[in-house]
Amino acid sequence: MYLLLNSLILAQAILFGVGGRFLGRSLVIYYSNIIILVSTIISYFIFYEIVLCGSIVTIELYNYSVSGVYSITFGFLYDDLTVSMLVIIYTISCLVHIYGSGYMYYDPYIIRFLSFLGLFTFFMVFLVSSSNYVQLFFGWEGVGLSSYLLINF
Repeated sequence: MYLLLNSLILAQAILFGVGGRFLGRSLVIYYSNIIILVSTIISYFIFYEIVLCGSIVTIELYNYSVSGVYSITFGFLYDDLTVSMLVIIYTISCLVHIYGSGYMYYDPYIIRFLSFLGLFTFFMVFLVSSSNYVQLFFGWEGVGLSSYLLINF
């Protein structure tokens, strides 16, 4: 469930960014709003599990480098602060997705806009849930890149 929260919005951004024009505007808007709504609901379940039940989850997926006693791993850390920020990020992002899809419904490039918005949400989640400073740096740079893409849009 934790990795689903991170990968669902990334899959949405990549899928609609690459093949969204083949699916059609109304289908992309519908699925984009459903995916962000499901991710928001999952973040509330994770909030219940971590904050209210008092547990901490660490997921280590890959080792970047191992040097003596120091190792840099690619993973995610879910504690009280992280999950509280995830609830805020997903709730605001869900509202922005729904409002933006209604506001820009007749824009011919709304598929690209929703893809950029999903990418921005993914990098915000990646930034907040990173387990080390290297991942935090990549998340920060991704937020900068996606905000630049959204501003240029």
